[in-house]
Amino acid sequence: MAFDLIPLPFADDALDPAISAETFSYHHGKHHKAYVDKTNAAIEGTAHDGKSLIEVISAARGSDQGLFNNSAQTWNHGFYWHSLTPSTDGPSGDLKAKIDDAFGSLEELKKTLKEKGAGHFASGWVWLVDNGGKLEVVDSHDADTIADGDKNPLLVIDLWEHAYYLDHQNARPSYLDAVVDNHLNWDFAADNLARGSTWAYPG
Repeated sequence: MAFDLIPLPFADDALDPAISAETFSYHHGKHHKAYVDKTNAAIEGTAHDGKSLIEVISAARGSDQGLFNNSAQTWNHGFYWHSLTPSTDGPSGDLKAKIDDAFGSLEELKKTLKEKGAGHFASGWVWLVDNGGKLEVVDSHDADTIADGDKNPLLVIDLWEHAYYLDHQNARPSYLDAVVDNHLNWDFAADNLARGSTWAYPG
């Protein structure tokens, strides 16, 4: 069973100018597609064929770095597309209550996401996670993922330069300001929190 390159959940120009259609054409159409294609090629005819993407990631961790990198990046990117939205009214209900409990306010959470993302050295990801009922902001390096760990990811922001260079050049803080302030999908985060288990890559 091959994994699919899942479509963007919005038009490719829907987040412009924060993220342009040109960026998505490379980031989704080339980078993400390459990770999917390499994952599929690596598992074809092996014991991994037919497993869920998270099962492939977990099996490859520490034993097959190439497969781990490509399968983890396949999952991370699918999760990232769904973490974005053209517009949002902000969190509500249980998610808002947990944000207030953990960070004091939504604005403080946004500040934490921006600071963690801007301070992360080189490539990686910054995550909002549910850690046993308490929300946290954590980062991961390069192709690493928390998909197969104990923390339930709610949202992620891609920190690799190809996520923002065409639109913001080397100014990662500008990209983080635009995404965190205007384009985080709080409904997706609320769904992940309510489900209480890691999002399953749809394809």
